[in-house]
Amino acid sequence: MRRAKYRRASRRSTWIGGQRRIIAAVAVLVAFGGIVAVTQVSDASTRRATQRALSACNTMKAPSGTGLSTETKPGTWTTNGGTVTQHADDGAGDVATTAELRRRCREWVLENVGGNSGGDQAGPSATTTSADTKAGEPSTDPSGDPSGSPSESSSAPSAPVPSPSDSQSSSASQSSPASPPAGGTTPPPGAGLGILTNSCDTSSLPPHDGFQVGNRCVSTEFGEVGVAADNPSLLITRAPRSVAVNTPFSITVSTRNLIRDRFLAAGKGGYYVESSVLRDGLVRGHFHTACRMLGSTSVAPDAAPVPAFFVATEDSKGGRVPDAVTINVPGLPVAGTAQCASWAGDGSHRIPMMERANQTPAFDAVRIRVRDGAEPQPAPAN
Repeated sequence: MRRAKYRRASRRSTWIGGQRRIIAAVAVLVAFGGIVAVTQVSDASTRRATQRALSACNTMKAPSGTGLSTETKPGTWTTNGGTVTQHADDGAGDVATTAELRRRCREWVLENVGGNSGGDQAGPSATTTSADTKAGEPSTDPSGDPSGSPSESSSAPSAPVPSPSDSQSSSASQSSPASPPAGGTTPPPGAGLGILTNSCDTSSLPPHDGFQVGNRCVSTEFGEVGVAADNPSLLITRAPRSVAVNTPFSITVSTRNLIRDRFLAAGKGGYYVESSVLRDGLVRGHFHTACRMLGSTSVAPDAAPVPAFFVATEDSKGGRVPDAVTINVPGLPVAGTAQCASWAGDGSHRIPMMERANQTPAFDAVRIRVRDGAEPQPAPAN
């Protein structure tokens, strides 16, 4: 018996096929709903982080200005036919206002925390936080400077303030990576100034290992910096004007505000590995003295050759009261002009940091004429 060419589908097979389609549709809806839910949660978290960061911007206050050099032309100007730019006091006179700091902070937040990905996010956020003065905060004058009392303006700000002159002079407690930190609520120092980087996270170089090698990235934080009155200073107080070749001589070095009790040998991996540490507000470290022969006094010398003489002085002395240390040089090898220099170092051998950008680092240098043995010695100076 021949079967009909076209048969009616069974109800069971139809129900199974429909059930599969329903299950598949439900699965798609559930998955889509999960994506939407996750996206909504992520967007809400981003918006909250952005708002917290923008709120932090509104607490920023411009720091009070610092003292400027007395004889320097103020501002910025060019020399050498406009090819060289000069910045008076390292830019310390170019003081940022509170309004400028807050504006820069908000721009950074909208670029880095919110990512400007919310479409209308930048608009409402900028609108709701555009006022530089909020209820309960100090009022500002038309230039944006705070009008609070001097003691209030000189105190530490309630939020990290990007330095108007040098973002890298911030203390370790205010340092943070260039990318938004956890929670995205604190812009890093220098936000909005276009800094190249403040972290080895962006470097393609391998990390520094504490030994004397180049083409590395040093991740050690700068550490603690004291107030200007406690920053180290150094002076060469006595040195000969001329010496004969291979003849011993002495240099006297005076230091102030430097506790000479920290030294990590570079050959043992102690180079650039320790942050600056203060004791009673003073830098702990040591000082260096070196003499090198100059091939010319009209151009900067090559930095690569090793010097004729170099010592690091660590004697567990020093402090607020200036004292003096005598450095004995065994002699210099050839006739010519020698440059002998002394400079302070922290635990990582770096010149100590200073509170202000226009302070002179703790270093000094003299030039000494090195005479051939047959050359008569000049008469001593009166």
